[in-house]
Amino acid sequence: MSDHETARTPEDLTRMFVEYSNAGDPDAVAALYHEDAVMAFPPGQVTRGRQAIRDLWATVLEQRPTFVPEPQLPTLYFGEDLALTSTPPRDGAGARAQVVMRRPDGSWVRVIDQPEFCTPTR
Repeated sequence: MSDHETARTPEDLTRMFVEYSNAGDPDAVAALYHEDAVMAFPPGQVTRGRQAIRDLWATVLEQRPTFVPEPQLPTLYFGEDLALTSTPPRDGAGARAQVVMRRPDGSWVRVIDQPEFCTPTR
């Protein structure tokens, strides 16, 4: 697939996402996702599959946004090969969450990505 570093832990995915995005590398960002991954982005839409995610990030990264690492919340595991990772956005509104899966080679990839969701206000 690529010569990019692979995630050896679920937490690596968040760090690598920030590094690859700030480097402007949509191929490396896409490599963090399973071939059939789904991502709830852009807002109100679902992007399906690694190639579509790559194309979406290519468009986003053309604008040269800067991503800042966010503190990781504790990873929740279901067995040894499925986990939920999350981070609170710096603005404190909502959260980000990803379901990640260990592949047979031991590396981890995102299978479901909810980059941002907000808690309803009352």
